[in-house]
Amino acid sequence: METGASEPFTRMGTLGIEEEFYIVNDDGRPVSGIDELVYNSEPPEILQDRLDHELFQCTIETQTPIIESPEEAGATLREVRAALVDHAEAHGFHIAAAGLHPAAKWRELDHATKPRYEAQLERIQYPQHRNTTAGLHVHVGVDDPDKAVWIANELRWYLSPVLALSANSPFWNGFDTGLASARAKVFENLPNTGVPTAFEDFAAYDAFEQRMVETGSINDRGELWYDVRPHTGLGTVEVRTPDGQSDPEVVLAFVEYIHALVEDLAARYEDGEEPATEIRRELLDENKWRAIRHGHEAAFISRDGEDVVDLETVVDREADRLGVSGIREVLDGPSGSQRQRELMAELGLDGLCDSLVL
Repeated sequence: METGASEPFTRMGTLGIEEEFYIVNDDGRPVSGIDELVYNSEPPEILQDRLDHELFQCTIETQTPIIESPEEAGATLREVRAALVDHAEAHGFHIAAAGLHPAAKWRELDHATKPRYEAQLERIQYPQHRNTTAGLHVHVGVDDPDKAVWIANELRWYLSPVLALSANSPFWNGFDTGLASARAKVFENLPNTGVPTAFEDFAAYDAFEQRMVETGSINDRGELWYDVRPHTGLGTVEVRTPDGQSDPEVVLAFVEYIHALVEDLAARYEDGEEPATEIRRELLDENKWRAIRHGHEAAFISRDGEDVVDLETVVDREADRLGVSGIREVLDGPSGSQRQRELMAELGLDGLCDSLVL
């Protein structure tokens, strides 16, 4: 039973990017491909020990090497993606990206047979059987475990605007859900997901992690699937909020923003600031629902719980405050969910599926 430790928290500001993708055929439809791509072949060098799969045999995950600075993120991300696409095409497959694949029907897709996933399916049942989601996870290194927990606590309010910006999954199981990010709602049906409560310090988080394993609630620390968590195996704060994206520029906008936000919060912690996010978890859940439902059109209960602020105001404030530009460019364009609906109306499911292929 795996739990984490405080020792990995040694480096500040490094980056890691995990992306979940769909393996698809020439028609852009999800197909089983992990045997060929993960188990029975050698991936390109940059993907050695950094290529895995998720719950379904049509889902695959890449992890970048450790990225030393945000300036290096773009080149590394593109190299990893190109390697994955080349690897897939060499075995007769293509790679697609979105928060949910619009043509993925969970009853018709094969689950992976890895013991970890078989145990999850047995324990969780229906919610996990239908979990065809694909997300983007951004890791930022933090050099102190208590600091990491403090940062994760403070990040919780910012997760809903990030989700709203990333909304890229209106279709699930073949129909329009009416949501901007159906992925977030489908995934939220699993246990140990959503916006976590605040933890007093690392000792409190570590005790919780240990208790969850000892009571048989989870098999390992990786099954705490909250929207943000101190990653006690890697020594990072991990933001797990965004939908999967086909456009690398959108991914890099979130990497830029999350890195800047973590660095800013680290400086505030070092200056001895008191926590600013005292808002109730129920109001954070309401903000997440607004992001799920409305995407770029969302407005959020403010951090003090007293007012409402729209996404454009949040993005302008954050871009100016942290000196980042990517999130403003993401907001200025149509959301992924809006583009998907437009493509479905104009080109039908075939055209939409084609548009998601890398």
